[in-house]
Amino acid sequence: MFASPSMWSPSARHMKYMSPPTALKRDDPSASRGPSVSANASLSAKMADFSAVPGVNRTMPKNTFVDLMRALIGEVKHLQNNPRLGIIPQEKRAATIMINFLKPYSTEAGGPLIIEELEYVPGRSNLKITYKGTGDKTVSFIGSHLDAVPADPETWDRDPFTMLQEGDRLYGRGTTDCLGHVAMTGCFLQALATARPKLKRTLVVVFIAAEESPERGVGVDKVLELGKVDECRNGPVYWVDSADSQPCCGSAGVLSWSLKSKGRLFHSGFPNKAINSIELASEAVSQIQARFYEDFPPHPGEDRYQFSTGSHMKPTQIECAKGSLNQICPETTVSGDIRLSPFYNVEDVMEHIEKYVEDLNAEMEHLPCPGTWTAYKLPDNVELQAGERRCGELELKWLGDLNTFKAYSGIAVKLDSEGHKALVQAFRETNSSVKPFSVSGSLPLVKMMQEQGFDIQICGFGHMSVYHGVNEYCTIAEMQKGYEVILRTVCLLEVAA
Repeated sequence: MFASPSMWSPSARHMKYMSPPTALKRDDPSASRGPSVSANASLSAKMADFSAVPGVNRTMPKNTFVDLMRALIGEVKHLQNNPRLGIIPQEKRAATIMINFLKPYSTEAGGPLIIEELEYVPGRSNLKITYKGTGDKTVSFIGSHLDAVPADPETWDRDPFTMLQEGDRLYGRGTTDCLGHVAMTGCFLQALATARPKLKRTLVVVFIAAEESPERGVGVDKVLELGKVDECRNGPVYWVDSADSQPCCGSAGVLSWSLKSKGRLFHSGFPNKAINSIELASEAVSQIQARFYEDFPPHPGEDRYQFSTGSHMKPTQIECAKGSLNQICPETTVSGDIRLSPFYNVEDVMEHIEKYVEDLNAEMEHLPCPGTWTAYKLPDNVELQAGERRCGELELKWLGDLNTFKAYSGIAVKLDSEGHKALVQAFRETNSSVKPFSVSGSLPLVKMMQEQGFDIQICGFGHMSVYHGVNEYCTIAEMQKGYEVILRTVCLLEVAA
């Protein structure tokens, strides 16, 4: 039993409450060792040799890219994805545009591109394109997606569903995330198929469905399950869905949660006869956060990968039962998320948070309260009506299941792989400098693919400042650089094959 509410201070709670046994990776003595992110990483002492892919245009044709973008953005109203709002995309519409664009270069038309539409739910197409090499090794570009987050035209200065060109900028929903990458990669495939160079590596591109929501059995998870990209284990896999024209070396996992606090409704003039659910929610979240940051502190690996932040847990929304201002609210729900560094795992976090809530419920009457008159357990002399509670209660709800959270686990890419070295060198040669980075954003299935033997590397060429934002845009110049990065990467890997 606690002697006083102050026992709930973070330093004192260990006297009674211990976190559950875990496999926390911070206890691994090797965690702080190994290679660090470096701008000097190189696959070759020589610059990329374009003769490795003879005949392929070194510059992406501007007009071809703009026309393809105009067609894709013209369908983006039907590519919006938010199942919670009842908005279901039809990625087949974008896939059809890409199929028609590449059809003249398909094996059916006598060309070198093997085009496969992978449709597991009607209207929800993925698209795989293969350019066969002579050897067993591969280089793959996966992750550019055919869906987009919704846009509210009322908040935009331009029509989000029509591509608008203003100088070098192309405006419209999906330009940065991620139809710009789809169009850019499509232009590279066209150039490759036109030149038809003899490659040692097989090149694989997969445009995916259902990236913007945690749906299962629709997108890349089903592609993986059915073994459609098994050959991609034979070389680097570039996940092309990042931003800012730099190599991305790591991402965070994400777990969404809600915490409902249950109290007792009463007149606000008598706080001693109520249980204030808003105050309880505030105190509970504070206690949970304090324990979270003790158990999941900054990890040495985060410095090696240049993450700007470590793991963090915070509320992002709050909802209270509606009532009069002179009534103390009986029920409050706080929701938020956890962004988890790739050096911790999902099961550990879920187990810890559930234990924190269990402990809070067990010692409700000893939680610190604001002022003198508030309590989270009412004394016996307070008369209750049928159905009313004498003690506050907390109810934790995960807004997703374990499989979904694991699918969005964070990743730390392999810094010593040929794929990483080639990518950093290609960026450096294209931009005259390079600055690899890691972010607390999340990508689906990349960690799972890495654990299954894929050498996942991450890059992107849109603008982080407008990701999912109002007046989203990409620039032609950055996408042309992206095209060159892909070309140089392929050249470097071809020479090394």
